[in-house]
Amino acid sequence: MPNEEMLLIPGPTPVVDSIYDALAQETRSHTDARFAAVYRDAIAKTREMLKTDGEVFVISGSGTLAMEMALINTVAAGEKILVISQGFFGDRFIKLGQAFGINVDVIHSEWGKQVDPNEVEQKLANGQFKAVTITHADTSTGVAADLDALVPIIKKHGALVILDGVCATAAMEEDMSKSYGAPDAKIDVVLTGSQKAIGVPPGLAIVAFNQTALAAREKLPSVPGYYSDIYNWLPIMHDPQKYFATPPVNLIYAYNEGMRLVLDEGMENRFKRHEAYGKAVRSALSIYGMKALASEEAAAATLSCILYPEGIKDASFRASLAKKGLIVAGALAHLAGKAFRIGHMGNTTAEMLEKAIVLIGETMNEQGQAVNITNAVEQFRLEMAARV
Repeated sequence: MPNEEMLLIPGPTPVVDSIYDALAQETRSHTDARFAAVYRDAIAKTREMLKTDGEVFVISGSGTLAMEMALINTVAAGEKILVISQGFFGDRFIKLGQAFGINVDVIHSEWGKQVDPNEVEQKLANGQFKAVTITHADTSTGVAADLDALVPIIKKHGALVILDGVCATAAMEEDMSKSYGAPDAKIDVVLTGSQKAIGVPPGLAIVAFNQTALAAREKLPSVPGYYSDIYNWLPIMHDPQKYFATPPVNLIYAYNEGMRLVLDEGMENRFKRHEAYGKAVRSALSIYGMKALASEEAAAATLSCILYPEGIKDASFRASLAKKGLIVAGALAHLAGKAFRIGHMGNTTAEMLEKAIVLIGETMNEQGQAVNITNAVEQFRLEMAARV
């Protein structure tokens, strides 16, 4: 199935033929042994990617459902969480917690910057927090969290680490067996979705719990959810022929193929590729006088929020790109109209990104900016050659 457009937004991301082919397979019963074998394999691949010693859940739903599952299965009403917010999607945990009677405190960073670890240390030292949420790569700002700095502080104060990997998983390291920054400083929960760096169509909520997080669930007498209760899903994750709620059969086919591609490439190779993409895109766009919101030290590997130079009109700029077959996203909140967001993750290729640099340059020239496309492309290639 040919992709008629280059979908370079922060998700959904481009889907390749083998995933489309898997998606188009014959729909079978959700209890058919042949489907169950595929589902079982997809779950095993997810476990391999995240390296958890606990349980993995792959179910129908969005990344927001995965956030809800992570929260209500570890934190009870009346308990406290600290939200580390580096943008719009970090803030989503605030409303989620409040919806379930959880006491929420929050540390906001300035958009485009990382949260100060010293502020996290001070906050945790002055309160009893059950868990701390971190957005690994905030889709609104393109800022990545510094796990080596944050995770040891959180674990020192006895809180669970809940990592929102929606815009990072399969592109930025999220190894639940690894200690980050200090001995035994590990991530307890990782949540994500299917449609970003994994490169599969939207529709799957994916959550992994380690043994510490599972012990927290065991201490809860109940959770304020039915579909979101991991205890209702455990039997199916262990034996997919059992029934709780009908899984999206064809999407599981596609996800299993997507996970095959992820693991066949190799996690370290994926991390290096995505880092190279991000640096090369931002460096090339700087030739056009465009500046990334996040500094290179804080920038995510999966997407970039790019500030417009004076004179670019957001709506017409993105509409012109769309007519050329390149789809980028607008900015959110107070940055709306002042920036655009470009994804460089998943099944995206260097060839696609280089073409995007050309189309962006052409569109800027059309709007009277007089930029040098040849120099920008050369810069993109130099950065890629130096890093891959």
